[in-house]
Amino acid sequence: MGFDPDAVRSLLRNRQIATLPELKGALGSSATMTVFRTLKRLGYRTSYSHRGKYYTLAEIPCFDARGLWTCRAVWFSRDGTLLATAQRFVDEADAGVTAGELHELLSVEVKGPLVQLYRRRRIDREALGGGYVYFATEPGLRREQRLRREHRPAGMELGAVTEQAELSPELKAAIVLFFSLLDEQQRRLYAGREAHKLGHGGDRRIAGFLGLDGHTVARGRRELFGEQVQRQRGRAPGGGRKPTEKKRPRSSPG
Repeated sequence: MGFDPDAVRSLLRNRQIATLPELKGALGSSATMTVFRTLKRLGYRTSYSHRGKYYTLAEIPCFDARGLWTCRAVWFSRDGTLLATAQRFVDEADAGVTAGELHELLSVEVKGPLVQLYRRRRIDREALGGGYVYFATEPGLRREQRLRREHRPAGMELGAVTEQAELSPELKAAIVLFFSLLDEQQRRLYAGREAHKLGHGGDRRIAGFLGLDGHTVARGRRELFGEQVQRQRGRAPGGGRKPTEKKRPRSSPG
């Protein structure tokens, strides 16, 4: 029995991404190999997020300058797999990269893949500042990355400090002050971003630090990475100074 690849092409052009069961339904086949033969004929890519369960046509992604493309919070890379993508990001990092930093860049958990790459000797690593920093294996490039890491000023990254060390009272006060200046939505999104960087258990840890409910942090993370952010104007409609009428000078009696 012949299967029409146009059904798969039409589905993916319409929806951009699809799972294997959805592709089987479009093709009218329950055979996994039939779907993959069809995808191979059409040219396809597999997501590096969501354990590679999403597929798209090779012609669809418009990769950004980092070589990444996302659709409905599903991520694809020009490198294909998460391992290949993680290795490229490590090799191209000016000052090496930590798991937390790479997590933020790729929007997925990367500790496991980084350990795999290190054990396969495709990247190198060194314990610095209370955690591992990953470097390229090429000696000259690794030396340059290491020097830049040593001379780079430390930033105020909430996810990193809550993961590695206790905060000084001054830094904690600065973060809390900054957080207090945000509006309700911005607080959720900031908390969600930092929780996402920590990975498993991040919602609970960030909620405890910032004094939020865990569900609020989870909501902010879903909004941020699910592209559900309400873009706010600088001033609410009707806000600002009320228009005033110019008063005309009274005419003096004749």
